[in-house]
Amino acid sequence: MDRKKFLKKGVFGLGAFVAIPTTISSCSKSEDTNPTTSGTGSCTISPTETKGPFPILTPTQLVRASIIGNRTGIALLMTLTIQDKSNGCAPLSGVLVDVWHCDKDGNYSQYGGTSLQSINYTNETFLRGRQATDSNGKVSFISIFPGWYSGRAPHIHLEVLTSSGTSLLVSQIAFPKDICDTVYAASGYKGSANQLNETDNVFSNSLSLNLADSLTGNVTDGYTLLKTITIS
Repeated sequence: MDRKKFLKKGVFGLGAFVAIPTTISSCSKSEDTNPTTSGTGSCTISPTETKGPFPILTPTQLVRASIIGNRTGIALLMTLTIQDKSNGCAPLSGVLVDVWHCDKDGNYSQYGGTSLQSINYTNETFLRGRQATDSNGKVSFISIFPGWYSGRAPHIHLEVLTSSGTSLLVSQIAFPKDICDTVYAASGYKGSANQLNETDNVFSNSLSLNLADSLTGNVTDGYTLLKTITIS
């Protein structure tokens, strides 16, 4: 399914809406003014990372393609491919993929009212979701470009689980600084992140494997992120 059809189906078919034009605009190659590709092209096991302080609490209730909820920001379509190192890096179908990340202001749903996050969003579930991989080992989520919070470089959390719920891998995805700077200069975001990927406590020793394989698009039409996750 092409990007425009996917966004229309995901945003309007699931009852979610982002109050920005980027969610329904297609992004042709000629419009991809900020392409970045960082994949190694090898079948290397993805790094295991911490779930962090705001893990997804109710993934079984959040099976959905659009995870935007009531948040606004620059559109992001992420497609993750899950493959199995022990089986010649063949795609893994039917495994569960959970994703979660902060909003443009650096806040998470399902948490808040604490020293880690003062704003209370304990009754919200935005920017969290689960899907099962298709026959090609792929899942896609409609979201917004995440913001950042002090002490961490911009990132997306993910967990891969068996269909019965056994965890196979917890990892995180990093974003190229140049694209982050472009997005964070846009209206509604709070300026450049104060933590670099290279000095981030999660990415500093595994950045080449954490970075998105491909991140293309622009602030008008939104961005498309591709990432292959390899489990052992």
